[in-house]
Amino acid sequence: MRRVSTADLMPGMITAEDVYDYNNQLILPRGLVLTDKTITKLEFYSIINVRIEDGKAEEEVPVPEPEPASEPAVSYSERVKKSPQFIEFKQRFEEEVPKFRGLLDSVAKGNKPISVDNMMKCFDNILGADEGYLNVFDMLHNMRQYDDMTYVHSMNVALICNVFAHWLKMSEDEIRLATACGLLHDIGKIVIPETVIKKPAKLTDQEFSLVKKHTLEGYNILRHNGAAEPIMNAALMHHERCDGSGYPFGIRNAKIDTYAKMVAIADVYDAMTSARVYRGPMCPFTVIEIFETEGLQKYDTRFIMTFLENIVNTYMLQRVRLSDGREGDIVFINRSALSKPTIKTPDGSFIDLSSYPDLSIEAII
Repeated sequence: MRRVSTADLMPGMITAEDVYDYNNQLILPRGLVLTDKTITKLEFYSIINVRIEDGKAEEEVPVPEPEPASEPAVSYSERVKKSPQFIEFKQRFEEEVPKFRGLLDSVAKGNKPISVDNMMKCFDNILGADEGYLNVFDMLHNMRQYDDMTYVHSMNVALICNVFAHWLKMSEDEIRLATACGLLHDIGKIVIPETVIKKPAKLTDQEFSLVKKHTLEGYNILRHNGAAEPIMNAALMHHERCDGSGYPFGIRNAKIDTYAKMVAIADVYDAMTSARVYRGPMCPFTVIEIFETEGLQKYDTRFIMTFLENIVNTYMLQRVRLSDGREGDIVFINRSALSKPTIKTPDGSFIDLSSYPDLSIEAII
């Protein structure tokens, strides 16, 4: 058996141990053949790595087959990638993230104090003066070729928090603060050796505790640099959960900072929609389904419902492919089951996915 980073897991691998969350709740049992959904479940619970058997259950989970021949000549993703807005956004992203990384690295080496304003300039340059914030999710879903490093992930979370704050109808100052919270939420990781975070072998108890302490490390870095209290709290509390199952303190709803609650959702969403070696970015509706089945009680109700409802509304009237191969357009959102909207097929019939537990949206096309 060997220990594998969650980011490097693939369908067909078999768990060699029971996997528990930070509250000692069983997530996956030993001997389970991993699927795309169970791997994403590990990311949902912020599991860093797991031990797997040396063999692979090839028969139980075959290698993913190519897309069906019925795939449209120009997919939704391809249309986004060819748009002038995406091309410009991608160029700005690739120019500014290295600058942001340089600023963080200078802090890690003790060469310079944190300048939140300078880091936010990197964000501002990416978003652009003319960029509509509603397009950000489309942009991010089609820019998953980058390694999910601290720097790229932090910028992604900042972009998501910016959109999220607009959805919550926050003031301009609050939107700015929420964005900064997302940008700096993982700053504590810069003082933890990457060899520990990505170690392929089993982590020692000391190493495991060190990884979990990135929240405390981030808080201390920000406090010593005079950052605003919500930014410090977002770094400290973004792994806390409203049901008390998070870390580092296991605190519950009312004790968790408002901005930390927002960052927690954005942080998990970005991790779950990241590409893997065996697939592209996960379909937003698959991610929404996981939130609905695994975590509504873990997040502030107003925040999580606002977040999920707006993501769904973003794809209203969009053409999708279902898990049984049929295609159709999203025409109605079921608030009680956001991942299961009503679909209108080309022949004029309607499919209420909430009435079909085994049928789901497989891709946006």
